[in-house]
Amino acid sequence: MKISIIGSGMAGLTCGAYLSRAGHQVTVLEQFPEIGGVTATVRQGGFGWDLGPLLLEGFLPGEQSHEILKDLGVTDSVPVMRRDRGLSFPDFALRRGEEYGGPLWRRDRLKEIFPDEADNLDRYYRFYEQVLDLVRYHTLSDRTRGLAALFAKMKLWRAYRKVRDREPWSAEELMDHFFKDQRLKAVFTGILADFVVRPSEFPALGVPLSNIETAFDVRIPVTHRGADAPVTAYVYLLGGCGRLVETMAELIEGNGGDIRTSSPVEKILIEGGRATGVRLEGGDVFASDLVIATGGARETFLELVGEDHLSRDFITYVEKLKMMQSVLMVHLGIDFDPREYQDPALWYYYNTYDIEGAVEECQQGKYHEGRDGFLIYVPSFHSPELARPGHHAVTVYTIAPNTLEKGTWEERKEELADTLIGEAESIVPGLKKVTVERMVLAPDDFRKRVRQGHHSFGGLPPVMRQVNPSHKTEIENLWFIGSQSESGGGVRGVMVGARNVARRILREGK
Repeated sequence: MKISIIGSGMAGLTCGAYLSRAGHQVTVLEQFPEIGGVTATVRQGGFGWDLGPLLLEGFLPGEQSHEILKDLGVTDSVPVMRRDRGLSFPDFALRRGEEYGGPLWRRDRLKEIFPDEADNLDRYYRFYEQVLDLVRYHTLSDRTRGLAALFAKMKLWRAYRKVRDREPWSAEELMDHFFKDQRLKAVFTGILADFVVRPSEFPALGVPLSNIETAFDVRIPVTHRGADAPVTAYVYLLGGCGRLVETMAELIEGNGGDIRTSSPVEKILIEGGRATGVRLEGGDVFASDLVIATGGARETFLELVGEDHLSRDFITYVEKLKMMQSVLMVHLGIDFDPREYQDPALWYYYNTYDIEGAVEECQQGKYHEGRDGFLIYVPSFHSPELARPGHHAVTVYTIAPNTLEKGTWEERKEELADTLIGEAESIVPGLKKVTVERMVLAPDDFRKRVRQGHHSFGGLPPVMRQVNPSHKTEIENLWFIGSQSESGGGVRGVMVGARNVARRILREGK
């Protein structure tokens, strides 16, 4: 079959790798001059920086992304290093000690900081273990067959019964149930700012899954209480995420596929309710037996497909999809080693305990200019090739609204980047003075890179009662994959979703 894939992010590349390997004629059409979407590694002046994935899950042996690379025969081309991250709040930090304190050392440390909440922390961590059991048995039921799968499903049901009463709750309700101190609640809900999702709209069962303890100490075993299925752990892709992008692109081209950059699709061609190809903005037409679209849901369905080919209910559904906000990302090349001020490579600095209020303001278009928090990431700690000799690559970024209340991002991004660097200098003094290279990426820049009217960093937000668009669309022979599809966001999620769609196409022949 002739297959056109719109977009060269990890969803499009993964799907293209599987389908081209199976002998299909695959053409990947990327509107931007570079492939990879937000999984790319950008370079300038002898430095390299990732655009956002940072610590990734799913890439250790037995985990889903690793299994995809193994299936495609390219695990050796994407080396990884397991690492952890740190957290700081206005009046305390959670930093792993030199001596290993066990898999629940953060619980014990939090008991020292919040002695009145000791019993509540025990209750929360019992719930945490129950949710991890649920995930473990779900993984086992997917990976096993026959009696083993049956037993895993029975255990899955028993694990679900222990937590199902809290399934309808929000993260805010869960935190109110367990804790009294607002500061302690922020420890477990601060990560929601990454999604620009308020605790009142985030599902309760997602809180433990967003705060898996392996993220905070590389020494914690990845097998949960000796189980067969590993607990998620976190890794860096050595050499940058662009290495993963390049590996998948080489697979497609090695299988006879074609990847075309600077090739924006103007229309998905529909005849008789079937997708028959795509037309580029320059007028070139690619007749196709299948079209696989990635990227924005609104852009794909309302613009490329067009409302004439969609039901009114589906149009309304797409129009009402809730979006994330964007980021301001400042990439620096510096001429000194910042380990004196930050080690490990990734650290989250929260300057507020009001996660609900801070996220709500961002959703309303109010930019905090770094005062509510930011993160600092030094990729050259694990990948020295991302910096000049004797230098380091540094990224400082924070969540930001798509549009500013005053002025535009194009007008103000350098000014606001200076302000953000000023906030980061509270951690790394003199950061601006030691900068020898700088690249600022604001929401406008990300919109151009991913061709979305509203840049939703990370895909659609994981909010309660929102269902992402299905991979299988209303249009015959048109599939939808990527971070705004049913797979959800994250590199692992889009890779798994793309692989599953490729398998369905190969199995069904369409």
